[in-house]
Amino acid sequence: MNRNKDTVRRNRMDKRNRRAGGFIFGGKKLWVILILVAIAGTAIVLVASMKKASSEISNKGLNTFTVRKDDLTITVTESGNIKAQESTDIFCEVEGRGIEVAELVPEGTVITEEDVKNKKVLCQLNASDLQDTLSQEKITFSTAKASYIEAEEAYEIQKKQNESDIATARLAVQFGLMDLQKHLGKAAAKKLIEDTEKDPNSLIDITSLLEYLDNSDGEKGGAKQKLNELTDTILLAEGKLTKAQQELASSVKLRDANYAPEIEVKEKQLAVQSFDIQHKQAVDTLDLYKRYDFPKETEKFLSDYEEAKRELERTYARTRSLLAQAKAKLENAEATFALQTEQVAKLERQIAACTILAPSPGIVVYGTSADWHRRREDPIEVGDMVHQGQKIFTIPNSNVMGVQLSVHESSVDKVKPGQYATITVEAFPDQTFSGKVIKVAPLPDPQHGWLSAGVRVYSTNVEIDGAYDYIRPGMSAKVEILIEELKDVMIVPIQVVANRAGRKVCYISTPQGPKEREVKTGAFNDTFVQILEGLQVGEEVLLTPPRIVESDEDKSKQRPKGPQAGGPREGSGTTQGGRPRQDGGAQQGGGPRQGSGPGQGGGPRQGGGPSQGGRSSQRGTEPRGSG
Repeated sequence: MNRNKDTVRRNRMDKRNRRAGGFIFGGKKLWVILILVAIAGTAIVLVASMKKASSEISNKGLNTFTVRKDDLTITVTESGNIKAQESTDIFCEVEGRGIEVAELVPEGTVITEEDVKNKKVLCQLNASDLQDTLSQEKITFSTAKASYIEAEEAYEIQKKQNESDIATARLAVQFGLMDLQKHLGKAAAKKLIEDTEKDPNSLIDITSLLEYLDNSDGEKGGAKQKLNELTDTILLAEGKLTKAQQELASSVKLRDANYAPEIEVKEKQLAVQSFDIQHKQAVDTLDLYKRYDFPKETEKFLSDYEEAKRELERTYARTRSLLAQAKAKLENAEATFALQTEQVAKLERQIAACTILAPSPGIVVYGTSADWHRRREDPIEVGDMVHQGQKIFTIPNSNVMGVQLSVHESSVDKVKPGQYATITVEAFPDQTFSGKVIKVAPLPDPQHGWLSAGVRVYSTNVEIDGAYDYIRPGMSAKVEILIEELKDVMIVPIQVVANRAGRKVCYISTPQGPKEREVKTGAFNDTFVQILEGLQVGEEVLLTPPRIVESDEDKSKQRPKGPQAGGPREGSGTTQGGRPRQDGGAQQGGGPRQGSGPGQGGGPRQGGGPSQGGRSSQRGTEPRGSG
């Protein structure tokens, strides 16, 4: 029984020993695993720490800029000279080979309103030769005036004479027609005239005309009356002859019956012979009248009428000719008189032009000083000869001053009349003046192109607001023309944008290092460029994009064939006058410098960032950043 107890005790001990050994062996494996995990975790932490430290060390030496929203001002800046926008140019108006200057006010003389009112003399030219010529011309003028008056009266006389001649000729035609109508009667005269007009060379058909008169009972005319008288005479002669013949026959019968003496028969025979002769004479008279007198009278009256008509036509022509001659003489005399009048008036104007009066208030500037191409000439002085059209003075209006400048062709499309400008006069550098663009030349300045080959500039006038008596013409000035003001737009420094194979990119600062990101740009100036797409406000971008080695293919893609429209040239900067720089950097053209203070909305880390907004002389949509 004790043996059984020992056996049971040993079995229990063996089981506990086996359990203890297994536990010990399992605990060793766990510790090994834990140690390995700890080593791996330490390695991972060390690697991550090394990478982070490497990234921090890599980013530590790079300047960045915090993308922000701000106002962006686009301007064009050019230099020019002060010039009066309104000025009075005084030229020599005296014709001829030249005239001597007798008196002259000094250059710089101030002309006041009182001087203008009192007709202050600025220049007196020697007019002695003109006075002599005027005296001679006045004599010729008097002669021409007398000839003109005479020709004018002769013309009026000729007009009246023509009226009288025409009236006389018209009466002759009228009287000729009346004589013809009196001779033939109106109807016969009208018929005769119509027949004659149909064939002017034909002769009068007397037979037809006589028949017409015989058949027209109601016709009254001298010829008809004459024909009737002659016919009546024949009838009376026939009646008397018949009566005498009857009486003779009765007397013969009575004589034969011894009732009448022979003497009575003789008397009756004589009476018959007498009446027979009268009858024959009456017949002959009618025949002669029809054959000769009537045609002759008719031809005469018709001829007189036709001749009167022709004379009327000649009178018309003659009066026209005489009137034309009188008019020609009048016009000739009038032209001579007008020429002499103009000559005298011209000489008087020339003499008056020898005295040059103050036309408007301002400062007297000699013409040799006002025109740049004449500045090499000696100033005008007493005794000099001046010629017609030569500028003697320029009197600028100091109340309306401006700046004349030349805008480069790369910026001229942005400058428009009405744009506001800020002017700084070099003589007064601490003071600025406001103004606006009033004119932009449509064509480039040919003179500037001749002086600088290949450079095209456009003459532009900027008017200064207000009047400043201390601003003088010719002073140098700088003009900053406001092109556009963009409010609350996303901006970055212009050198942040780089070209990569024709793409616009920025480099974002990340814990893993710079990261390239493509962007879309908008307006820009010397300092900032607008970002339309690709960045977010608050992101950090490298101020200096990393240099990369580009393949020849990438370079050919990046290199443009010509300047991009609206964008700045390589270097993204402009000169003070708005023309692209050749040094290629925005750092010297208003870009951010190392150590400059940050602007609003966040600034670059470790010092360095552009100021707020920025003003420049360029605008575009595709800025070419650093490569």
